[in-house]
Amino acid sequence: MNVLYSVIAEEANLRHDGRMDVSGIFHELYAPGFPAQQERLTLVVTMEWAAEERGSIDFSVNLLDPARSPVLTINAQTQVEDQYAIHRAARTQMAIPMDGIVFPTPGTYQFELTVGEHKEDLAKIYLIEDANAH
Repeated sequence: MNVLYSVIAEEANLRHDGRMDVSGIFHELYAPGFPAQQERLTLVVTMEWAAEERGSIDFSVNLLDPARSPVLTINAQTQVEDQYAIHRAARTQMAIPMDGIVFPTPGTYQFELTVGEHKEDLAKIYLIEDANAH
């Protein structure tokens, strides 16, 4: 498995033609105090699979706090098929909307993908305390 890209955005939509529309990509959030709650964000991830990785594959996505402790865990499954594998590697595209995420402290948060024993860092988000934020 290889992650092609991951971003955090306001929203993302998978299209019927295999493309993804992503809008409002961001890397930091400002809050007047902590804990802070984000109304909504979308984690966008596209990964490719090796030839031996086929069928139903379980994975998880963790949001890790600045001390790398899980704040949120999403367990999911993808179906990896050979449909286009003649022309390119099999691919999974995900747009994972998350509502009401609470960030306990300021600092750098990291999304992490786990497939079997393999862990891979995804997009980071910086939580910054700013008394003037609204």
